Amino acid sequence: MTVFSFTEEQRDCLQELINVAMGLASDKLARFLSTLVHLQVPAIHLVRADQIPEQFRLQFPDRRAAMVSLGFFGDDGLRGETILLYQLDNSQKIAALLGYQAEEMSEPELLTDISSVLTTTFLNGLAEQLNNNFSYAAPRIVSSGDANFADKLAQTAFNWDLALKVDIRYQLTAHSFDCNMILLIPGEAVIKLQGMLDKILADF
Repeated sequence: MTVFSFTEEQRDCLQELINVAMGLASDKLARFLSTLVHLQVPAIHLVRADQIPEQFRLQFPDRRAAMVSLGFFGDDGLRGETILLYQLDNSQKIAALLGYQAEEMSEPELLTDISSVLTTTFLNGLAEQLNNNFSYAAPRIVSSGDANFADKLAQTAFNWDLALKVDIRYQLTAHSFDCNMILLIPGEAVIKLQGMLDKILADF
């Protein structure tokens, strides 16, 4: 099992990069959706991958939720996965903001399209600050409105033992919509990320 930890300087640097990426994403989404978007300061944790389903279950009890996964791949071995979690009635609200009509798209198409918009606006901002380039896998629906979404997540094959887990929450202030995005970076890629953070810190 890979063992890693962040120095205080690395953690502060990563927090600032994520905050800036969130600000960029918030601004782009606000202009795209013509409404104010609020993103809470993210929580950053080092976790064991096999603990993640239970953490989801505790964090979102008694909820029927849609869950969509999207993998990303960057230069120099940086890679990870994002998981978006939101209630299906909320997805209909943001679909309306995007100008979709109910009959225009199937539910899976709607879920994957919304997830791509929410995910890539944030990740592109993060990649830019790291002087990196991300490519994205096609979004994959893990759960579509199931109460046992955490059990389905547990069946997903994580390719790592330890991961960096970043919790981000999107809120549209003029509408009753919010969703949660979990950013997961596997242990070996975290080591690559630490090297990138050290380079940024060395330039200051």
